[in-house]
Amino acid sequence: MNHDASLPPPPRRTRGILLLGLAVVGSAGVAFVLRKPLMMSAPTCMAGRWHGCYDTFNGVVLMTLVTLPLAVLVAWVLARRRRAAGVPSAWRLSLAEVGMVHGTVPWVWMILMPGAGAGVVPGRVSLVPLRDLVTMGPLGIAGNLLVFASLGFFAPMRFAALASVPRVLALGAGCSALVESAQYVLWLDRVSSVDDVLVNAAGAALAAAASRRWWRTAERGRRRRGRDPHWRRRAEHTSATGCAA
Repeated sequence: MNHDASLPPPPRRTRGILLLGLAVVGSAGVAFVLRKPLMMSAPTCMAGRWHGCYDTFNGVVLMTLVTLPLAVLVAWVLARRRRAAGVPSAWRLSLAEVGMVHGTVPWVWMILMPGAGAGVVPGRVSLVPLRDLVTMGPLGIAGNLLVFASLGFFAPMRFAALASVPRVLALGAGCSALVESAQYVLWLDRVSSVDDVLVNAAGAALAAAASRRWWRTAERGRRRRGRDPHWRRRAEHTSATGCAA
């Protein structure tokens, strides 16, 4: 017996479960750290009231964490349907789709929350780069980095055309520019800043770089399937064999 032989790589399903477990543990850690401010909005949110829940940062974060099991369930259903159809990388694609939505929509919602003078105070802009960065503070910079981090992390795993850090950087900048423009056009009593666009785009690019291992693998798999016209037949045979077993 050769004890020096390298161990086989873990199956894809095991890696998917591991990633899901890490996401759940991370969310639980965030909830524990922020438990005191989140609990301030819990009674209002549990009562189903809009005011005091969905129009506050604490309420939106709380509902994002509460609906995490539902997001996992949706990803599981999508993965099962893909596996039944013989689609490879079913878990990766499903987690990427759900992760993009669940991790991005709450941030955009919070950015578009109206201020006290919404509808009365005209839109304001700050077009001098790096001027507002000093006043953001560490918490503000961290929040802006996370706005499109989920999009940057999962989009290259789902769409082969985005399997590039510069492309994700451009995607993050474009999405951020749209959100900042909406703040200005809708008179939300918020400042549309070019620094927000820069930091949002940087967060998306950093997240894409962090997920490079998985979206590079997905890209190679798509290229292989493009060169092999019989891959779908083999995938359907494998799926049927698994169901029969």
